[in-house]
Amino acid sequence: MSEFKPESARAAVDAVIHAVRGLVGEGVNRRVVVRDSKEDVVLEVPVALGLVAALAAPVVTAIGTGVALIGNCGITIENRQQPGSAPTS
Repeated sequence: MSEFKPESARAAVDAVIHAVRGLVGEGVNRRVVVRDSKEDVVLEVPVALGLVAALAAPVVTAIGTGVALIGNCGITIENRQQPGSAPTS
């Protein structure tokens, strides 16, 4: 049986935290866009807000995502950064 190693668990947690911070940092320029089958925008929210919603209400977020996919909607993450502007870091 494999032993639990706290160092590897901590490294995994640190990697997740780093990824979340990167998404929140880019959340100003990136948006989650839900479009219906006619390519009309149904919902458009900043990634940071979507991340907060997913952490605050994961069941509701999962159900909403499932309904959007079943209803022939497309979910994309679009970069809304202005051309020529410097990336945020």
